[in-house]
Amino acid sequence: MRAADQVLPLRPELKDVQPYGAPQLDVPVRLNVNENPYPPSRQVARAISEATFTAAGSLNRYPDRDALGLRTDLAAYLGHGLSTEHVWAANGSNEVMQQVLHAFGGPGRSMLTFGPTYSMYSEYARTTVTHYVDVGRKADFTVDIDAALAAIDQHQPGIVVVASPNNPTGTAVGLQTIQMICDAAPGIVVVDEAYAEFRRAGTPSALSLLADCHHLAVTRTMSKAFALAGARVGYLAASAEFVDALRVVRLPYHLSSVTQAVARVALAYRDEMMSRVDKLRSERDKTTEWLRESGLHVPDSDANFVLFGVFADRHLVWQHLLDRGVLVRETGPDGWLRVSIGTPQEMMVFRDALVDVLQEETADASYGED
Repeated sequence: MRAADQVLPLRPELKDVQPYGAPQLDVPVRLNVNENPYPPSRQVARAISEATFTAAGSLNRYPDRDALGLRTDLAAYLGHGLSTEHVWAANGSNEVMQQVLHAFGGPGRSMLTFGPTYSMYSEYARTTVTHYVDVGRKADFTVDIDAALAAIDQHQPGIVVVASPNNPTGTAVGLQTIQMICDAAPGIVVVDEAYAEFRRAGTPSALSLLADCHHLAVTRTMSKAFALAGARVGYLAASAEFVDALRVVRLPYHLSSVTQAVARVALAYRDEMMSRVDKLRSERDKTTEWLRESGLHVPDSDANFVLFGVFADRHLVWQHLLDRGVLVRETGPDGWLRVSIGTPQEMMVFRDALVDVLQEETADASYGED
C-alpha cells in the first residue's frame, strides 16, 4: 500500500504541515487558550435554550445568509455611528480573517504583519497562497513604526494586519501608529481587536478611525469577553464596500440559524455577559504584579492573558507546571510562556505551582555550584 502523500495530490506547501491547535489535555487548571473562565449564567443559558428551540423549528430552511439581525445588533453594540451595512459576521474571527484573505490576498499579493503575533496569520496566508511578510517588533514588543513604514514601502502589501491587543504579548498599539500605517498602506489594513474589551482604561479602539480610513477594518470576537468560545462568532466593522467584498467570497449560508440566535441572545444580555470582564482585568493586573515581584519579565497586557519569562528551558517549566495540574501555553519568543487569566481559585493554583517550579529551578541551578 502506498503512503498517503503518494496517493493524494496534496499541495506541496502543505506536506508535513501539522494542524493548528493548542494541547487539549484533561487537567484541573487549563489556562492555555485565552478562554473566559466564567460560563453564561443560568438565566442566559435558559434564554439561549429558548432561542435555539425557536430556531430549531425552522431548521429545514436555510438561515438568513446575510445575518442581518445579528449584524444590526452588533452595530448597536459597537457604536461609533456604525450601521448594519458596516458590520460582517462569521464563524469566529478566524473565518472573518480567512474571508479577508480570500478577498484581498492571493497569488502575487502579500500580507504584512508584526511578529511575534497570532500564529494563524501565517496560516491564512499559506492557505490562500498569499506571500507572508513578518516585520519584527521591538524588544518591548511594541511596533517599530519606522521599520513598519519601510517594510510597507518595500513590499507594497495588499493587506497589513495589526493585532491590538497583540497575541501572545498582550500589548496594544497606539492610534497614532495605526493611523500612520493606514496612511502608508497601498492596500487594506486590518486591526485585530479580539481582546478589545479587556483593554486597560484609556486604551482607545481603532473603531474611532473607521470614518476617516476607508480601507481600514476592525475585527473582533464573541469568544472572549462574551464567553462564547463554543458558539464560534466573530465579526468585522468596516466600510460598506469592504463588507460587500467579503459577501462575494463567503460560502453560501455560512452562519447557521442556531449560531445567529445564540449570538443575538448574548448581545441582548451583554451587560451580564461581560459583567466579569472587570474581575478578569483585575486578576490580570494582580498576576502581572506577582510575576514581576517573582523576578520574571512581563510586558504590559491589555488582554485576558499575560506573557512571562524568560526561561532557559521554557518547555521544562511548561512540563513541570503540567505535572502539577496546570496547563499554560508554550508560545511566543523562545523562553516565554503565556498564561490565560482564570478564576481567582485557578490563578492561586497557578501561582502555587509556579512557586514550586521556580524553587526547583533555583535548587537545580545551585546544585552544581562550588
